[in-house]
Amino acid sequence: MNIVPFEIYHIYNQGNNKELLFYENLDYFEFIRLFRRLVFPCCKVLSYCLMPNHFHFLIYTLEKSAESKRVGNIQSCELSNGFWLLQSSYAQYINKKLNRTGSLFRQKAKAKSMTDGDVHYQFVAFLYIHQNPVKARLVEKIEDWPYSSFVDFAGLRNGTLCDKLLAEKLIGYDKNNFIGESCKTINEDLAKRIFHKKGHHI
Repeated sequence: MNIVPFEIYHIYNQGNNKELLFYENLDYFEFIRLFRRLVFPCCKVLSYCLMPNHFHFLIYTLEKSAESKRVGNIQSCELSNGFWLLQSSYAQYINKKLNRTGSLFRQKAKAKSMTDGDVHYQFVAFLYIHQNPVKARLVEKIEDWPYSSFVDFAGLRNGTLCDKLLAEKLIGYDKNNFIGESCKTINEDLAKRIFHKKGHHI
């Protein structure tokens, strides 16, 4: 996929054959640590959620995100290469930890541009990403899942991964109404148009 600067993308991937990516707390923290080192320098994060067998990021791209980079014989961009390095490094960590071999993730991460379609897509994606753990019945309340940016936007944790001011400017995040908005049921037809539309490899 051709990454364009100054656009919002939903970037996601899952475990190979839907197998687990995260086995304990330390694994989630290691993934975020690697993300900060390998992906964070070339983009802005608007929201994220790590699930036991997949992940979601809502990313705002910068000029650096789209800068061309040659990796071996492949021409890539900084953002694509960052996610490739993230998955590769994290897979090495899990393989060593569990004494396993083989692919951990499904090929490359996928990306969908949130500028395609309805103007509300971006805010719906922002909320829907946070609702994942409740929809998967991992927790009853969104705030009980510690591996997403919900607790940061809700003011329950002082996380620094997401750019709250940018989320306010670009997608309509309002700290005064955020918790109420987050608990509303999202129209499934709209969610399907956003999330079931096929993404492209990055």
